[in-house]
Amino acid sequence: MIAVDPHKASNTAAVLDPVSKTLVESARFANTADGYAQLTAFAARWAQRRWAVEGCHGAGRSLAQRLVADGEMVLDVPAKLAARVRVYSRGHGRKTDKHDAVSVGLAALDGAGVLPVTSDGALVSLRLLCDRREELTAQRTQAVCRLHRLLAELTPGGMRRELSANKAQALLARIRPADDVGRVRMHIARDHLADIRALDARIKYIGTQIAALVTASGTGLTGLFGIGPVIAGRLLAEVGDVARFATKDAFASYNGTAPIDVSSGDQIRHRLSRAGNRRTSHALHMMAVTQIRYPGTPGRRYYERKRCEGKTPKEALRCLKRRLSDLVYYQLLADRRGTIGACGSPTTPPPTRSTSTSPAARSHQAAARPRPAPRPAPKGSSRWTGKTAASPASRSSTPAPGSTTTSSKRPKSTAKTAAS
Repeated sequence: MIAVDPHKASNTAAVLDPVSKTLVESARFANTADGYAQLTAFAARWAQRRWAVEGCHGAGRSLAQRLVADGEMVLDVPAKLAARVRVYSRGHGRKTDKHDAVSVGLAALDGAGVLPVTSDGALVSLRLLCDRREELTAQRTQAVCRLHRLLAELTPGGMRRELSANKAQALLARIRPADDVGRVRMHIARDHLADIRALDARIKYIGTQIAALVTASGTGLTGLFGIGPVIAGRLLAEVGDVARFATKDAFASYNGTAPIDVSSGDQIRHRLSRAGNRRTSHALHMMAVTQIRYPGTPGRRYYERKRCEGKTPKEALRCLKRRLSDLVYYQLLADRRGTIGACGSPTTPPPTRSTSTSPAARSHQAAARPRPAPRPAPKGSSRWTGKTAASPASRSSTPAPGSTTTSSKRPKSTAKTAAS
């Protein structure tokens, strides 16, 4: 096991024996083309080897991608996992590049929370475009704030908070400054207006690129109410392969929508989790807010039901985000089952009849058999599809069986149908 602690200027490698978990040799190499050649020559002394690189989505991305391109097997070790190994190891938690590399290797040998690194693909391009769009959006917000400040100085009362480029241009056309200071303000305001228009065009262009990649992925996320191409692109880019989450609860813990239990005695209480992927949590938040905004959506009905149960608006919103996390998880699973990895084309292969008569084969055939359509739900119960009841796309975005109702109790008729 060759563990690497990557930095901007150097890479420190530590060779570990996978059986005894002891250090064999260590060396430090410059993070340059010559340094990479020296690192590969150093590793070539061991024919059977694996690599463990810390932070393959951060500082170690360039090194990990070069190794994968050269046909090496690379494991991605999260920085927090390596830090825990270093803190609880012997040696009083000394922190050097050599000790960090050893901690990375020990964490990789343990295997918990470590995933293999694959070459950059469409999801990486999607993540780069989403990050660039967020950067441009932040720059546009700054330009609008600066323009709003100048307009407040040029006109009594300024303008409303909802400032667009067309409204600002119409207002600047009516302003006639009487002094030199006013004319300088007008000149700077027109510069800010030109920046806003240029940023709007770039944001729109990147949005079309994101929409094209999302359409090419064949995902069904855009069929869920409250998810457009931009939010779908962010979810796909951050989640990656949904198979790394064993359950919907693990996915909710990853995106930060799973509440933290802080109960004591007979008092049952949960609080908001500040952990998890904040970008995925923000995408689910926008989805929840959109559903609450429109009456008649399942999210709005679920939110109102939680409010009637005595929950505060923030608590009801958190409950809705947790439910939408399950909906997104089941949709990602459905996308993964219906996509061939080689060409990325959605497909549903026809079932093949097995000739085996073993009990395991019969149970597999029974599980693969299509289930009968559920009977209509009685009045008072609602189906959780993420779409409005009148939308034809709601039936295609229904998650896996067992998670379609908003209540934990299913109607007796549906339970008998599932049991039969």
